[in-house]
Amino acid sequence: MLELISVENNFMKKNPNILGQHQFNDTHLIGLISDTHVPEARDSIWPEISKVFDEVQLILHAGDMHNLSVLEELEEIAPVIACRGNGDDGSSGRPLMPNHPNVSQNQIITIQDMTIGLTHSFIHDERLGIKIDDQMIKKFGRIVDVVVAGDTHVPIIKKIYNDTIIINSGSALLPYNFNTQLGTIGFIKIKDNKDIDLWIEMLHE
Repeated sequence: MLELISVENNFMKKNPNILGQHQFNDTHLIGLISDTHVPEARDSIWPEISKVFDEVQLILHAGDMHNLSVLEELEEIAPVIACRGNGDDGSSGRPLMPNHPNVSQNQIITIQDMTIGLTHSFIHDERLGIKIDDQMIKKFGRIVDVVVAGDTHVPIIKKIYNDTIIINSGSALLPYNFNTQLGTIGFIKIKDNKDIDLWIEMLHE
């Protein structure tokens, strides 16, 4: 069961950095998806997504859904937690996506002793002048074990700060910002406490 600690109505107007918090005790396989851009990319997510996510116990969407129908489709597979992207929060010229109890600007998910921070945009190269730890504190209020991000449409997995790893699953519908096509999704497998596997897969027919 989802445990939503802090989400309030009209949160974008009241607090642009509100943080949702969730705790799970028996979750071992998480599906990652981002930048679905419905209905701009297509009217709905690819049916192939339900096939590759058929064994996941939780889905994290890293933003730019644009339409809550994406969550409704994903919730038919597994519980979903999502963060708002710049295409959802009204900042990119698109309409503000309506509120949803499982959507927040940023999210923290705790599973056993592991913490996952979910956010749309996260700069993982300090050569751009933004410190990794400062971003985590600002977005999540703490250092997390895994950062799940989106925005770039480019998949990546790498260590970014001490033992913290970032995974960006890319875009499921607009990979690498190309035209609409089967894109990429990701997975986190929790084996024992902080012993985890992370990987990215290309969707295929």
